[in-house]
Amino acid sequence: MDIISWIVIIGIIIVITISIIEFIRGGLFRGHMQMRDSRFSGELFYTLLIIYLIVILGFGLIYFVLSMNHILLVEDGELREVNVVGSLIHSFYFSGVTLLTIGYGDITPIGIGRLIALVQALIGYVLPTAFVLKLVQNNQDNRDRKKDMV
Repeated sequence: MDIISWIVIIGIIIVITISIIEFIRGGLFRGHMQMRDSRFSGELFYTLLIIYLIVILGFGLIYFVLSMNHILLVEDGELREVNVVGSLIHSFYFSGVTLLTIGYGDITPIGIGRLIALVQALIGYVLPTAFVLKLVQNNQDNRDRKKDMV
């Protein structure tokens, strides 16, 4: 792979990592959101959706860059050469089903793509847990604020 591909992949990884860390810490969104006193936080839910989209698009772009460097996704057990648009669509599709832990098996990565898919699947398992923990933390913070006001 050439140096430009590595730079693009590293840049995408940095954006994904920062997005996930800031979601868990609440850093970027803390000043913009006022959590309502309820069991469900629409703001937190929409933030989670945005994080999921960032991760799906980011990993999809990583798979796409790899496919442009002849590290392909295998479709239905056979290597297929597809055009640029087809490769982009396959990359985003594979990224989505991997993150959402569906994993149909119709597209399979080869080479380093297997490790990247494993990392993405792990993120797909961890994000819902982080969402629940963040929701519990926000509810606890709201209760503490109410106690301090009284």
